[in-house]
Amino acid sequence: MFKTRHYENLHIPLWLLKDTFWMLQFRMLGTIMIIPTIIVALIITIKTWREKNDEFWVNLAVLFWIFANSYWMLCEFFHHEEIKNYAGFPFVAGMISVAYFYKIRLLTKNTKKDIL
Repeated sequence: MFKTRHYENLHIPLWLLKDTFWMLQFRMLGTIMIIPTIIVALIITIKTWREKNDEFWVNLAVLFWIFANSYWMLCEFFHHEEIKNYAGFPFVAGMISVAYFYKIRLLTKNTKKDIL
């Protein structure tokens, strides 16, 4: 079975391809690339959740980011610019996830200091 790191390394070129197709206005290819990009982000998120890894929260933020980014791309591709602002909801959810991750890190760091 692949380790999480392998999925992360796969995820980067998928995301870059999706965004490159967006930039080049290749609607069909950009739209198709949403599926593997989100699937790999979901796999990474699930794997870190199952491993009880606190980086789950960062991976969840990435999943929210890709979802928002993909939604925004689709709005631009298919001329629904008036509703692209709804992408803000998953962007904010991602920021909350990252904030929670850092809260956990700070609490863990402070607890370790108290023990020493």
